[in-house]
Amino acid sequence: MTSPLIYQNGVVGFTVRLLAIARQRDAAIQETSIDSVAGLAGSVRVPGDKSISHRSIMLGAIAEGDTHISGFLEGADALATLAAFEAMGVPIDQLGDGKLIVKGRGLHGLQAPVESLYVGNSGTSMRLLAGLLAGQSFSSTLTGDVSLTGRPMNRVALPLREMGAEIVTAPEGRPPLEIAGKAALHGIDYVLPIASAQVKSCLLLAGLYASGRTTVTEPAPTRDHTERMLQGFGYVVERNGPTASVLGGGKLTATAIDIPADISSAAFFLVAGSITPNSEITLQHVGINPTRTGVIDILKLMGADITLTKLRDVGGEPVADLVVRSAQLHGIDIPPALVPLAIDEFPAIFIAAACATGRTVLTGAEELRVKESDRIQAMVDGLLALGVDVRGTDDGAIIEGGPIGAGLDNASINCHHDHRIAMAFAIASAQAQCDIEIQDCDNIVTSFPNFVELACQLGLSLELA
Repeated sequence: MTSPLIYQNGVVGFTVRLLAIARQRDAAIQETSIDSVAGLAGSVRVPGDKSISHRSIMLGAIAEGDTHISGFLEGADALATLAAFEAMGVPIDQLGDGKLIVKGRGLHGLQAPVESLYVGNSGTSMRLLAGLLAGQSFSSTLTGDVSLTGRPMNRVALPLREMGAEIVTAPEGRPPLEIAGKAALHGIDYVLPIASAQVKSCLLLAGLYASGRTTVTEPAPTRDHTERMLQGFGYVVERNGPTASVLGGGKLTATAIDIPADISSAAFFLVAGSITPNSEITLQHVGINPTRTGVIDILKLMGADITLTKLRDVGGEPVADLVVRSAQLHGIDIPPALVPLAIDEFPAIFIAAACATGRTVLTGAEELRVKESDRIQAMVDGLLALGVDVRGTDDGAIIEGGPIGAGLDNASINCHHDHRIAMAFAIASAQAQCDIEIQDCDNIVTSFPNFVELACQLGLSLELA
């Protein structure tokens, strides 16, 4: 089976067609024979964690001294953050192979950019930068691509205004964000209406520039990289259960950061290894921050065979090698408490559910509707096109596991330029029984530039044309 996956990198201007081979046609007997992948095997290291890559640049830029970074994700989103700080006068030496030196300017050393700061498709860049820029002495404008300018930013603009920031948005709180300089910020005590690591991080970063204490309380645990990394740069963060607080006016001291592999990228191979018979894959040096391991917990509840080995601590972040072996998955009701801990991994989890026996029910995941795409609708539409019995709900989906693409000659998937949707359906091709055409995949490079290379190394039948 061939399934074309096409994406364009708008920065350097090339087009790639990816063919995911999942079955072969026997011309001699003039009929179609299903020939599943024999099994996936190997040991790979997926790219560095995107969340930590963003924050390593941001905190290094406002620290005093040189921050040495290794394992940096050289994808479009993280590079957008890097370019924004270069535009604000921060020297950054790119040494290649994920190694950087960020020459910090101190908390008040950023310079006014000459033009608007364009962050492409990166919601993390825009939301976290909004917090940092709210406390600067200069005015700035944050903008992005067509997809990003449709995403809600009132969730950061409103609490920042409570802190004294002057922010103007497009209608309905959409980008661009125009942030006035010289605002006198003051600390607030803010309870997040929806669990969001991006909003929490935005307010904590603004709190570095505010008078008094800034306190953020979240309704459910979210990734805590900002809190951990601020402490790694020597800034005091008080943490008490769901609450994190900072006092304004401190300083950050440069450090060295070895960025773990991104569990969000590893998730695609965790699912691929689980659903493909006779498979055993090792994913090296993966970050297993307890606020990020929801995907492992959910897959294990579904019957996945995943083992953590070589557990260690790297720069304040827990790391391990993950070994996944093929297993017969079964449907579950996904525990709501695990949803915020796996919010970026649900496109891959949808594929696991489609290949499982029985019903999987997801609730409490309304945040998925305001990601790079409406990920609930995109995954439901794609699975429906492949003949899967699935129904979307306001905050999740109900998926009946079974064959993918049974009785179909071909199916077309619209990824809405969402990298995680594209990669999810690429790994689904290992079990699909029809040709799949995956469209609008231009943003795979935002998080996983070498996805095709590593997938082929493990045994997925992908061809670039």
